[in-house]
Amino acid sequence: MAETGPQPIIIKKVNKGHGGHHGGAWKIAYADFVTAMMAFFLLLWLLNSVTQEQLEGISNYFAPVTASSSTSGSGDILGGKTITEEGAASSSTSRDAVTVDLPPPKAGTGGEESTDTQEGSGEGEGGGDASAEALAKAEQDQFEKAKEELEETIAGIPQMRQLAESLLIDNTTEGLRIQLIDQDGLAMFPSGGADMYLHTKRLLEVVAKVIAKMPNNISISGHTDAVPFVTDNGYSNWELSADRANSARRSLRHFKIPESRFSHVIGKAATEPLLPDDPKNARNRRLSIVLLRGTGEDNEASKAKLKEIEDVLPGLGDIKRRQLEQGAGPSGVILDLEPRIEAQ
Repeated sequence: MAETGPQPIIIKKVNKGHGGHHGGAWKIAYADFVTAMMAFFLLLWLLNSVTQEQLEGISNYFAPVTASSSTSGSGDILGGKTITEEGAASSSTSRDAVTVDLPPPKAGTGGEESTDTQEGSGEGEGGGDASAEALAKAEQDQFEKAKEELEETIAGIPQMRQLAESLLIDNTTEGLRIQLIDQDGLAMFPSGGADMYLHTKRLLEVVAKVIAKMPNNISISGHTDAVPFVTDNGYSNWELSADRANSARRSLRHFKIPESRFSHVIGKAATEPLLPDDPKNARNRRLSIVLLRGTGEDNEASKAKLKEIEDVLPGLGDIKRRQLEQGAGPSGVILDLEPRIEAQ
Protein backbone atom coordinates (compact mmCIF):
# COMPACT_ATOMS: atom_id res chain seq x y z
CA MET A 1 0.00 0.00 0.00
CA ALA A 2 1.37 3.28 -1.01
CA GLU A 3 1.92 5.84 1.70
CA THR A 4 -0.38 8.75 1.75
CA GLY A 5 0.59 12.18 2.93
CA PRO A 6 -1.25 14.21 5.55
CA GLN A 7 -4.71 15.25 4.52
CA PRO A 8 -4.97 18.98 3.79
CA ILE A 9 -7.27 20.93 6.09
CA ILE A 10 -9.71 23.02 4.10
CA ILE A 11 -11.37 25.96 5.94
CA LYS A 12 -14.37 27.49 4.27
CA LYS A 13 -15.24 31.02 5.29
CA VAL A 14 -18.77 32.10 4.59
CA ASN A 15 -19.22 35.87 4.45
CA LYS A 16 -22.71 36.66 5.64
CA GLY A 17 -24.05 39.85 4.17
CA HIS A 18 -25.08 42.63 6.58
CA GLY A 19 -26.56 44.91 3.94
CA GLY A 20 -29.99 44.54 5.44
CA HIS A 21 -28.82 46.06 8.71
CA HIS A 22 -26.13 48.51 7.61
CA GLY A 23 -27.54 49.50 4.22
CA GLY A 24 -28.66 53.10 3.37
CA ALA A 25 -32.26 52.47 2.34
CA TRP A 26 -33.62 53.20 5.85
CA LYS A 27 -32.02 56.63 5.75
CA ILE A 28 -34.14 57.66 2.79
CA ALA A 29 -37.31 56.53 4.52
CA TYR A 30 -36.32 58.34 7.73
CA ALA A 31 -35.54 61.51 5.82
CA ASP A 32 -38.97 61.39 4.18
CA PHE A 33 -40.57 60.93 7.61
CA VAL A 34 -38.69 63.89 9.11
CA THR A 35 -39.60 66.08 6.13
CA ALA A 36 -43.28 65.17 6.46
CA MET A 37 -43.26 65.88 10.20
CA MET A 38 -41.54 69.22 9.65
CA ALA A 39 -44.17 70.18 7.08
CA PHE A 40 -46.93 69.08 9.45
CA PHE A 41 -45.67 71.12 12.40
CA LEU A 42 -45.01 74.08 10.13
CA LEU A 43 -48.65 73.90 9.02
CA LEU A 44 -49.80 73.78 12.66
CA TRP A 45 -47.67 76.82 13.48
CA LEU A 46 -49.04 78.79 10.54
CA LEU A 47 -52.63 77.96 11.48
CA ASN A 48 -51.98 79.09 15.04
CA SER A 49 -50.20 82.32 14.11
CA VAL A 50 -52.88 83.85 11.87
CA THR A 51 -56.22 85.25 12.96
CA GLN A 52 -59.64 83.88 12.11
CA GLU A 53 -60.25 86.87 9.84
CA GLN A 54 -57.11 86.11 7.83
CA LEU A 55 -58.10 82.46 7.52
CA GLU A 56 -61.51 83.49 6.23
CA GLY A 57 -59.89 85.88 3.78
CA ILE A 58 -57.56 83.17 2.46
CA SER A 59 -60.48 80.76 2.17
CA ASN A 60 -62.44 83.38 0.26
CA TYR A 61 -59.46 84.07 -1.99
CA PHE A 62 -59.45 80.45 -3.19
CA ALA A 63 -63.23 80.17 -3.42
CA PRO A 64 -64.46 79.86 -7.00
CA VAL A 65 -65.85 83.03 -8.48
CA THR A 66 -67.46 81.46 -11.53
CA ALA A 67 -68.24 77.84 -12.35
CA SER A 68 -69.40 76.09 -15.46
CA SER A 69 -73.10 75.29 -15.46
CA SER A 70 -72.61 72.00 -17.39
CA THR A 71 -72.28 68.83 -15.36
CA SER A 72 -69.97 66.76 -17.58
CA GLY A 73 -69.57 65.53 -21.13
CA SER A 74 -72.97 63.88 -20.85
CA GLY A 75 -74.59 67.30 -20.81
CA ASP A 76 -73.06 68.29 -24.13
CA ILE A 77 -74.24 67.66 -27.68
CA LEU A 78 -73.80 63.88 -27.66
CA GLY A 79 -75.66 63.45 -24.37
CA GLY A 80 -73.31 60.74 -23.10
CA LYS A 81 -73.41 58.74 -26.28
CA THR A 82 -70.69 57.69 -28.71
CA ILE A 83 -70.65 58.02 -32.45
CA THR A 84 -71.11 54.84 -34.45
CA GLU A 85 -71.78 54.06 -38.05
CA GLU A 86 -75.51 54.02 -37.42
CA GLY A 87 -75.48 57.38 -35.64
CA ALA A 88 -75.51 58.24 -31.99
CA ALA A 89 -75.81 55.14 -29.85
CA SER A 90 -75.30 54.45 -26.22
CA SER A 91 -71.77 53.48 -25.26
CA SER A 92 -71.18 50.36 -23.26
CA THR A 93 -68.63 52.17 -21.13
CA SER A 94 -70.51 55.41 -20.49
CA ARG A 95 -72.37 56.03 -17.25
CA ASP A 96 -75.22 58.27 -16.28
CA ALA A 97 -73.98 61.61 -14.96
CA VAL A 98 -74.68 62.43 -11.32
CA THR A 99 -74.98 66.07 -10.25
CA VAL A 100 -74.21 66.84 -6.62
CA ASP A 101 -75.19 70.19 -5.08
CA LEU A 102 -72.26 71.19 -2.90
CA PRO A 103 -72.86 73.42 0.15
CA PRO A 104 -71.52 76.97 -0.04
CA PRO A 105 -68.04 77.64 1.36
CA LYS A 106 -68.04 78.19 5.12
CA ALA A 107 -65.92 81.32 5.14
CA GLY A 108 -65.78 82.45 1.52
CA THR A 109 -68.32 84.33 -0.54
CA GLY A 110 -67.55 82.75 -3.90
CA GLY A 111 -69.92 81.92 -6.70
CA GLU A 112 -72.60 84.24 -7.97
CA GLU A 113 -72.81 86.16 -4.69
CA SER A 114 -69.09 86.91 -4.82
CA THR A 115 -69.39 87.98 -8.43
CA ASP A 116 -72.14 90.43 -7.57
CA THR A 117 -70.10 91.77 -4.70
CA GLN A 118 -67.05 92.31 -6.84
CA GLU A 119 -69.05 93.97 -9.56
CA GLY A 120 -70.66 96.33 -7.07
CA SER A 121 -67.53 97.10 -5.06
CA GLY A 122 -65.26 98.28 -7.85
CA GLU A 123 -64.11 101.81 -8.28
CA GLY A 124 -66.88 104.00 -9.60
CA GLU A 125 -69.57 101.43 -8.55
CA GLY A 126 -69.99 102.52 -4.93
CA GLY A 127 -67.36 100.27 -3.30
CA GLY A 128 -65.75 103.19 -1.51
CA ASP A 129 -69.17 104.45 -0.43
CA ALA A 130 -69.95 101.08 1.13
CA SER A 131 -66.74 101.21 3.17
CA ALA A 132 -67.47 104.74 4.31
CA GLU A 133 -71.03 103.80 5.26
CA ALA A 134 -69.81 100.83 7.28
CA LEU A 135 -67.32 102.98 9.17
CA ALA A 136 -69.95 105.66 9.77
CA LYS A 137 -72.42 103.08 11.09
CA ALA A 138 -69.80 101.57 13.40
CA GLU A 139 -68.98 105.04 14.71
CA GLN A 140 -72.67 105.78 15.24
CA ASP A 141 -73.05 102.53 17.20
CA GLN A 142 -70.12 103.59 19.37
CA PHE A 143 -71.80 106.91 20.03
CA GLU A 144 -75.04 105.20 21.03
CA LYS A 145 -73.27 102.83 23.42
CA ALA A 146 -71.26 105.69 24.94
CA LYS A 147 -74.50 107.59 25.53
CA GLU A 148 -76.10 104.58 27.22
CA GLU A 149 -73.02 104.02 29.36
CA LEU A 150 -72.95 107.62 30.57
CA GLU A 151 -76.64 107.60 31.44
CA GLU A 152 -76.40 104.26 33.25
CA THR A 153 -73.30 105.37 35.16
CA ILE A 154 -74.93 108.56 36.39
CA ALA A 155 -78.07 106.67 37.37
CA GLY A 156 -76.05 104.00 39.19
CA ILE A 157 -74.13 106.38 41.48
CA PRO A 158 -76.35 107.75 44.27
CA GLN A 159 -74.24 110.87 44.75
CA MET A 160 -74.59 111.71 41.06
CA ARG A 161 -78.29 111.16 40.53
CA GLN A 162 -79.16 114.76 41.27
CA LEU A 163 -76.86 115.73 38.38
CA ALA A 164 -78.72 113.59 35.84
CA GLU A 165 -80.71 116.63 34.71
CA SER A 166 -77.45 118.52 34.22
CA LEU A 167 -76.20 116.03 31.63
CA LEU A 168 -77.65 116.23 28.13
CA ILE A 169 -76.37 113.79 25.48
CA ASP A 170 -77.50 113.81 21.86
CA ASN A 171 -76.28 112.85 18.39
CA THR A 172 -75.78 115.70 15.94
CA THR A 173 -74.41 115.97 12.43
CA GLU A 174 -71.18 117.20 14.00
CA GLY A 175 -70.82 114.23 16.35
CA LEU A 176 -71.79 113.00 19.80
CA ARG A 177 -72.56 116.08 21.90
CA ILE A 178 -72.29 115.91 25.70
CA GLN A 179 -73.53 119.04 27.49
CA LEU A 180 -73.10 119.99 31.14
CA ILE A 181 -76.01 122.32 31.85
CA ASP A 182 -76.85 124.62 34.75
CA GLN A 183 -80.07 124.00 36.65
CA ASP A 184 -81.99 126.40 38.81
CA GLY A 185 -80.16 126.28 42.12
CA LEU A 186 -77.41 123.96 40.80
CA ALA A 187 -74.82 125.76 38.68
CA MET A 188 -71.69 124.31 37.12
CA PHE A 189 -69.61 127.45 37.78
CA PRO A 190 -69.83 130.35 40.23
CA SER A 191 -71.53 133.44 38.86
CA GLY A 192 -69.04 135.35 36.71
CA GLY A 193 -66.26 132.80 37.42
CA ALA A 194 -64.50 130.00 35.49
CA ASP A 195 -63.43 127.80 38.43
CA MET A 196 -65.52 124.64 38.53
CA TYR A 197 -67.49 123.46 41.50
CA LEU A 198 -66.53 120.09 42.94
CA HIS A 199 -69.63 118.35 41.59
CA THR A 200 -68.82 119.73 38.11
CA LYS A 201 -65.38 118.12 38.27
CA ARG A 202 -66.92 114.81 39.37
CA LEU A 203 -69.40 114.91 36.51
CA LEU A 204 -66.64 115.76 34.06
CA GLU A 205 -64.59 112.85 35.40
CA VAL A 206 -67.39 110.43 34.51
CA VAL A 207 -67.52 111.92 31.01
CA ALA A 208 -63.74 111.68 30.65
CA LYS A 209 -63.69 107.96 31.53
CA VAL A 210 -66.07 107.25 28.65
CA ILE A 211 -64.61 109.48 25.94
CA ALA A 212 -61.07 108.33 26.79
CA LYS A 213 -61.94 104.97 25.19
CA MET A 214 -63.00 106.58 21.93
CA PRO A 215 -60.61 107.84 19.21
CA ASN A 216 -62.53 110.93 18.10
CA ASN A 217 -61.17 114.45 18.37
CA ILE A 218 -62.89 116.75 20.83
CA SER A 219 -64.43 120.19 20.45
CA ILE A 220 -65.31 122.19 23.59
CA SER A 221 -67.45 125.29 23.62
CA GLY A 222 -68.64 127.46 26.49
CA HIS A 223 -72.06 129.12 26.52
CA THR A 224 -73.67 131.74 28.76
CA ASP A 225 -77.15 133.12 29.11
CA ALA A 226 -78.22 136.47 27.68
CA VAL A 227 -77.96 138.34 30.97
CA PRO A 228 -75.53 141.24 30.31
CA PHE A 229 -72.19 140.80 32.03
CA VAL A 230 -69.39 143.33 31.59
CA THR A 231 -66.77 144.31 34.15
CA ASP A 232 -64.88 147.57 34.37
CA ASN A 233 -61.96 146.15 32.39
CA GLY A 234 -64.23 144.93 29.55
CA TYR A 235 -64.43 141.28 30.68
CA SER A 236 -67.74 140.02 29.24
CA ASN A 237 -69.70 136.90 28.46
CA TRP A 238 -67.35 136.23 25.55
CA GLU A 239 -64.27 135.96 27.75
CA LEU A 240 -66.24 134.14 30.44
CA SER A 241 -67.51 131.44 28.07
CA ALA A 242 -64.03 130.96 26.58
CA ASP A 243 -62.44 130.69 30.04
CA ARG A 244 -64.99 128.09 31.11
CA ALA A 245 -64.30 126.06 27.96
CA ASN A 246 -60.57 126.19 28.69
CA SER A 247 -61.23 125.19 32.28
CA ALA A 248 -63.05 122.09 30.98
CA ARG A 249 -60.12 121.33 28.67
CA ARG A 250 -57.65 121.50 31.59
CA SER A 251 -59.83 119.18 33.66
CA LEU A 252 -60.04 116.65 30.82
CA ARG A 253 -56.27 116.78 30.49
CA HIS A 254 -56.07 116.05 34.21
CA PHE A 255 -58.27 113.00 33.60
CA LYS A 256 -55.79 111.60 31.03
CA ILE A 257 -57.33 112.87 27.78
CA PRO A 258 -54.38 113.47 25.37
CA GLU A 259 -53.72 117.05 24.31
CA SER A 260 -53.63 115.97 20.67
CA ARG A 261 -57.35 115.12 20.73
CA PHE A 262 -58.51 118.68 21.36
CA SER A 263 -59.57 120.25 18.09
CA HIS A 264 -61.43 123.41 19.16
CA VAL A 265 -61.87 125.34 22.40
CA ILE A 266 -64.40 128.10 21.77
CA GLY A 267 -66.30 130.71 23.72
CA LYS A 268 -69.71 131.45 22.18
CA ALA A 269 -71.25 133.66 24.88
CA ALA A 270 -75.05 133.81 24.36
CA THR A 271 -75.05 133.37 20.56
CA GLU A 272 -76.40 129.78 20.61
CA PRO A 273 -78.91 129.49 23.46
CA LEU A 274 -80.23 126.06 24.38
CA LEU A 275 -83.67 127.64 24.85
CA PRO A 276 -84.02 130.27 22.11
CA ASP A 277 -87.44 131.34 23.42
CA ASP A 278 -86.00 132.03 26.88
CA PRO A 279 -82.44 133.34 26.36
CA LYS A 280 -82.02 134.34 30.03
CA ASN A 281 -82.88 130.87 31.35
CA ALA A 282 -80.20 129.25 33.53
CA ARG A 283 -80.08 126.17 31.27
CA ASN A 284 -78.50 128.28 28.55
CA ARG A 285 -75.33 128.36 30.68
CA ARG A 286 -73.52 125.19 29.70
CA LEU A 287 -70.40 123.40 28.50
CA SER A 288 -70.68 121.54 25.20
CA ILE A 289 -68.21 118.68 24.52
CA VAL A 290 -68.49 117.17 21.03
CA LEU A 291 -66.82 113.98 19.81
CA LEU A 292 -66.29 114.89 16.17
CA ARG A 293 -67.37 112.40 13.54
CA GLY A 294 -64.77 110.83 11.26
CA THR A 295 -61.80 112.07 13.28
CA GLY A 296 -59.08 110.46 15.35
CA GLU A 297 -56.03 108.36 14.54
CA ASP A 298 -57.87 105.05 14.98
CA ASN A 299 -60.54 106.15 12.51
CA GLU A 300 -57.99 107.00 9.82
CA ALA A 301 -56.04 103.82 10.53
CA SER A 302 -59.24 101.76 10.14
CA LYS A 303 -59.93 103.31 6.75
CA ALA A 304 -56.36 102.70 5.55
CA LYS A 305 -56.32 99.13 6.84
CA LEU A 306 -59.66 98.36 5.21
CA LYS A 307 -58.40 99.66 1.88
CA GLU A 308 -55.16 97.66 2.20
CA ILE A 309 -57.01 94.43 2.98
CA GLU A 310 -59.37 94.88 0.06
CA ASP A 311 -56.42 95.33 -2.28
CA VAL A 312 -54.57 92.23 -1.04
CA LEU A 313 -57.40 89.76 -0.43
CA PRO A 314 -60.58 90.40 -2.43
CA GLY A 315 -63.68 89.71 -0.40
CA LEU A 316 -62.02 90.10 3.02
CA GLY A 317 -63.11 93.73 3.01
CA ASP A 318 -66.72 92.51 3.18
CA ILE A 319 -65.90 90.56 6.32
CA LYS A 320 -64.27 93.63 7.84
CA ARG A 321 -67.24 95.77 6.95
CA ARG A 322 -69.62 93.32 8.61
CA GLN A 323 -67.52 93.42 11.77
CA LEU A 324 -67.42 97.20 11.73
CA GLU A 325 -71.19 97.27 11.32
CA GLN A 326 -71.51 95.25 14.52
CA GLY A 327 -69.40 97.84 16.37
CA ALA A 328 -67.66 97.45 19.70
CA GLY A 329 -68.97 99.20 22.76
CA PRO A 330 -66.79 100.62 25.49
CA SER A 331 -66.47 98.69 28.70
CA GLY A 332 -68.02 99.69 31.98
CA VAL A 333 -66.95 102.67 34.04
CA ILE A 334 -65.70 102.20 37.57
CA LEU A 335 -65.56 105.44 39.47
CA ASP A 336 -64.83 106.08 43.13
CA LEU A 337 -66.65 109.19 44.33
CA GLU A 338 -66.55 111.01 47.59
CA PRO A 339 -69.48 110.20 49.85
CA ARG A 340 -71.11 113.60 49.41
CA ILE A 341 -71.15 116.48 46.94
CA GLU A 342 -70.37 119.98 47.91
CA ALA A 343 -73.62 121.87 48.40
CA GLN A 344 -74.34 125.03 46.48
